[in-house]
Amino acid sequence: MILAINTSTLQFSLGLSGMDGELHAECILSTPHKHFGELFPTLDFLLDSSQKSLADIRAVAVATGPGSFTGLRVGFSMAKGICHGLHLPLIGISTLEALANQLPCPDLPVTSMVDSRRGEVFVARFLWDAPSRGMNRVMEDRCVKFEDLPRMCGEATVLIGNNFSKQAPILHKILGNKVFFAPEDKWHVRAATIGILGLQRFKRGEADILEHLSPQYFRPPDIRPNPHPLLERKEGN
Repeated sequence: MILAINTSTLQFSLGLSGMDGELHAECILSTPHKHFGELFPTLDFLLDSSQKSLADIRAVAVATGPGSFTGLRVGFSMAKGICHGLHLPLIGISTLEALANQLPCPDLPVTSMVDSRRGEVFVARFLWDAPSRGMNRVMEDRCVKFEDLPRMCGEATVLIGNNFSKQAPILHKILGNKVFFAPEDKWHVRAATIGILGLQRFKRGEADILEHLSPQYFRPPDIRPNPHPLLERKEGN
């Protein structure tokens, strides 16, 4: 069984899949206040519901980002802790690659995106490859401003993101009818997809070095000033 973890978006998800790819259990939870305290209780719930235990896990797949800085650190801590404690292989999967793979056999290029705040999005583009029955990357992950998207979407493409209600109106205003939108129910990162992509790598004998795998941020974190300067220790005290 493979455990899949996505905390790169505020809609975090966990999934358990068999080594044949069959999904045993999956849970997707929205955390609007960036609270990931339900992460381990959710894992316990999935294990109990599927009548599995930690001993049944043979590998862990984790979304590497780009995405929420805090979320990625939480997910990596969980994934590395389980792998270290149980001596399991760890497999990192791009969040944008996972999003693109949630669209079956598209005829058009797929542009996937994750909110980056500050009027920016992380984007990448993929093409469906029928012989391999998977997505081929044709553009590396990058961080761009919304207003720069028209230059990147000169050809017809299918857009899929992580927040339909927020992103779709902006994209429609900027891009008009030049693009197509994936169905609304696809606009979140499923742990099941992370698990399938991780399983494919696992079966090829691929795994990441536990100590070396790290989140993919693609830009510096936001640095905020201390909101309570009067509480700072005065010099000389």
